[in-house]
Amino acid sequence: MNPIKAGFIGMGAMGAPMAGHLARAGLLAAVWNRSPAKAETVARSLAVAAPAQLGELARSCNVIVLCVSADRDVLELARAIAADAQPGSVVIDHSTVSSVTARAAAALLAARDIGFVDAPVSGGVEGAHNGKLSVMAGADAATLERVRPVLECYAAKLNHMGPVGAGQDTKAVNQVLVAGIAQAVCEGLALSERLGLDPAVLLPTLGAGAAGNWFLDKRGATMLADQFKVGFKLSLLHKDLGIVRELALAAGTDRSVIDKSLADYAALMAAGHGDEDISALIRLKRAR
Repeated sequence: MNPIKAGFIGMGAMGAPMAGHLARAGLLAAVWNRSPAKAETVARSLAVAAPAQLGELARSCNVIVLCVSADRDVLELARAIAADAQPGSVVIDHSTVSSVTARAAAALLAARDIGFVDAPVSGGVEGAHNGKLSVMAGADAATLERVRPVLECYAAKLNHMGPVGAGQDTKAVNQVLVAGIAQAVCEGLALSERLGLDPAVLLPTLGAGAAGNWFLDKRGATMLADQFKVGFKLSLLHKDLGIVRELALAAGTDRSVIDKSLADYAALMAAGHGDEDISALIRLKRAR
């Protein structure tokens, strides 16, 4: 593979800082977003190109990174990239989609001799900004090694989970744990409010013991202060859990946490809280 010349598609809360890490490593050539103004703003700050047409980015870059919201977006982009990218290029997808979608995108690209890595991430907006994401990669080993320098720009942990689709299956498991931990932490902290416990003493005490976890550490104080604009939008977790539920149905495993979280986040979205962090779940836990 020639020296890496990366293009990044999707300048959202995760994509823009991830692209920044690539730029600082000297690997980023161009960015693209469905809303051109957003791509142009990021491109100016990083001193890279922001081509008006996606095809221009696909033709000029040999590694193309995606970070978008929906399965249909990934498939649409895979088709567009397949039409213009050079054979031997590699697409890395950091979106959270179904493993079925990941394998379909890989097949579309493989027909044009373009590699594919499904590589969802965990670590939140903070992890994207700090370059400390956990990357769960599904790909053949040779393709993953070719793009490892890209992934290591923003990965604290990079694990090869298996073939294409294994990354998304791992992310599905991750999202069940995220949802379950959020249920427990929000319920516990709502109780702590009613009991009149001091957060300044309570949170470090809990964090030092068996109840300690990332969500409590990063979101405990903010949720108790009714600050819900700090991280992962609950509407996106709701979307992810819809994907996870289909996998669990097919696998025949219990779905208690999934179904409860889907119902709770749907209620919050209906009340106008869809753009808030998942810690806004405490709104429901406070109800009598």
